[in-house]
Amino acid sequence: MTNQSIARSTFSLLNADYVKLNKNWNYRNVISPFYRLYLIDGGRGKLYQADNTVALEENYLYLIPSFTICNYHCPEFLSQYYIHFLEEAPDGTSLFSSNQKILRISATPTDHNHFKRLLTLNPGRNIKQSYNPKDYQKQPVMQHSQDLNNEVPLAAFMETRGILLQLLSRFLTADLYNPSIAKPIPSKTLETINYIATNLGEPLTVAQLAERTCQNADYFSRVFQDHTGLRPLPYIQTKRIERAQFLMLTTNLTLNEIAAETGFESLSYFSRIFKSITGQTPSYYGKNNNMI
Repeated sequence: MTNQSIARSTFSLLNADYVKLNKNWNYRNVISPFYRLYLIDGGRGKLYQADNTVALEENYLYLIPSFTICNYHCPEFLSQYYIHFLEEAPDGTSLFSSNQKILRISATPTDHNHFKRLLTLNPGRNIKQSYNPKDYQKQPVMQHSQDLNNEVPLAAFMETRGILLQLLSRFLTADLYNPSIAKPIPSKTLETINYIATNLGEPLTVAQLAERTCQNADYFSRVFQDHTGLRPLPYIQTKRIERAQFLMLTTNLTLNEIAAETGFESLSYFSRIFKSITGQTPSYYGKNNNMI
């Protein structure tokens, strides 16, 4: 990925606010098509994945790239600035497509000023009704947030974009950012990857996915394999098992519930695919890993 290709990307604001949270801020299996950026100024909490836990602490910045699955937890009190923003690129590239991890850096006074300035430039961009991601990442809600960008003055719109770029650039240091050296993924393939990631619990077929991209099924499958290393169905099964492993480690769901949550039609089919990919049965895997 080159600097020139990134320069063609656009980053647009969805939501921004300063909030004080309590133990109700406790959500599992959050995966969104937009970036989340937090600046903590009081209290404590945590963001965690199946193999990674990051403490939320005062005077730190946190970035969750788009389509990065994680859990949120606040034991008592947490105050934070937050920004949600979209990344769009004409060639389907994405800054963090090869590094979908929770990133953390120390905040500076300039970072604090950037968050405050962004809120001043964009009043009323808060999440009004619910902090539950299942509510505010629905497509109509996101579309409304995007439409609000057309209502701010041009100068504020341009300055907002500049602030987003400055805050995002803080996470592009060599020790945090590991861009993929692979060839750019076509936009239709990348969109399919993102669609699969957010619809693992739904029926997914090659014919359906190919139709969404207006491509022949065989051609679609060959291009998909060229850029992911797998044909669509094995890729979907792998991602479903990865999600199942995450749910087993981070929830109290039963195996039947996890099978349904990850799109398997029966527990026996789920168990067979799970063992073929991991080499272990689901029950053995669950018993031999620490549960949260």
